[in-house]
Amino acid sequence: MKKSIVLAALLFGGITVFAQTKDEQTLKDIYKSSLTNAKCYPWLGHLSNTIGSRLSGSTGAEKAVLYAKAQLETLGLDKVYLQEVMVPKWVRGEKEIAYLQVGKQKITFPICALGGSVATPKAGLNANVIEVKSLEELAALGEAKVKGKIIFFNRPMNPEFVETFKAYSGCVDQRSSGAREAGKLGALAVIVRSMNLRLDDFPHTGATNYGDIVKEQRIPATAISTNGAELLSKSLKANQNATFYLKQSCETFADVLSYNVVGEITGSEHPERIMVVGGHLDSWDLGDGSHDDGAGCVQSMEVLNIFKNIGYKPKNTLRVVLFMNEENGVRGGKEYETQSNKKNENHIFALESDSGGFSPRGFSIEADEANFNKISSWATLFEPYLIHKLVKGHSGVDIGPLQSNHIVKVGLQPDSQRYFDYHHAANDTFDAVNKRELELGAAAMASLVYLMDQNGIAK
Repeated sequence: MKKSIVLAALLFGGITVFAQTKDEQTLKDIYKSSLTNAKCYPWLGHLSNTIGSRLSGSTGAEKAVLYAKAQLETLGLDKVYLQEVMVPKWVRGEKEIAYLQVGKQKITFPICALGGSVATPKAGLNANVIEVKSLEELAALGEAKVKGKIIFFNRPMNPEFVETFKAYSGCVDQRSSGAREAGKLGALAVIVRSMNLRLDDFPHTGATNYGDIVKEQRIPATAISTNGAELLSKSLKANQNATFYLKQSCETFADVLSYNVVGEITGSEHPERIMVVGGHLDSWDLGDGSHDDGAGCVQSMEVLNIFKNIGYKPKNTLRVVLFMNEENGVRGGKEYETQSNKKNENHIFALESDSGGFSPRGFSIEADEANFNKISSWATLFEPYLIHKLVKGHSGVDIGPLQSNHIVKVGLQPDSQRYFDYHHAANDTFDAVNKRELELGAAAMASLVYLMDQNGIAK
């Protein structure tokens, strides 16, 4: 059967028809532009190497906002603007110190405070350590055994999961909730094994959540590297009465003003229908956030650059949004939805990239059956570009709040095997990102945006 025939797909009780040759050619043009004329890699280089880390409320975040806006203004878009959002400001302070006192010997450990954690007393704190594997095990110990102790959460990511985000989901509760639950029982502090599949010396930060517990129950929370966790566990088994010393000086300040960065191309046929592509501009403070999520930001910017380069004019309004404060509050995503509701905007599609700049494998889709089937019908178009994963699942944290009628929300799914080697750690730096893989991800995103724009949303 010749490729020039028109394919008909039977979907949601009707017929969706698209000319395969036109779509094939456009995808070829998209990939050619991304692989030969992209700006995303140098954009990421500036974000990472010149600006550096971009934690909400920091100078780096402020510089990133101005840089991203300036770069979008060079693309000849119809609108580029900043959207105000109040964000938390948490500062790590001096480098953390931790060691296990075994007799006269001090065994030091690579640690970092978890985001949002309170500080230790200025002189630090000393206590015996109790190792647990879960929140349930902690609860079973009860206040009598926990009070006055440091709780060490040491449940590793499960290596049996090929989908590494499943392994992450299976143990991240000890990081997000461990300090809160241990604090309720009178613990002095918590140590949490880093969310990392490999054994190395990089502690991985991430947000801890105290919820609504009283100030007196808010205890210091710190992450320990996976090698450190292995050593600490072994040392505690051999020296049950050893004491652990911890010192960290982090601090939370009043909320500060920051911004989402927005750029858009007005739709040629349906300007009132909005398609969003985006990532989060903030990052944790240990590395420079190249994979998480500088990559997603520059890929999203590149989608609009690709369309400008190939002369494609979207039917619907196409908007890039670089969200602020995904890492420790999701204030940017929530504020974007709030402002959208005030304006009665109609979002029909949203695509987020927040899983690293590795080789793209496909998309995770939140949609009704009709729209999921529509996207699935494009599998043959994606096949030449090694995009094969079109599955139902979570799309993204920042686009999560969007709730327009019939909206289709999608997350880019890169290969995830190495992502947690870098996630929230000091080695999440520019040198860890491959230029070609980054560009392929941008091309995959632009291809899906094009197909959705051309073929509409099933209702």
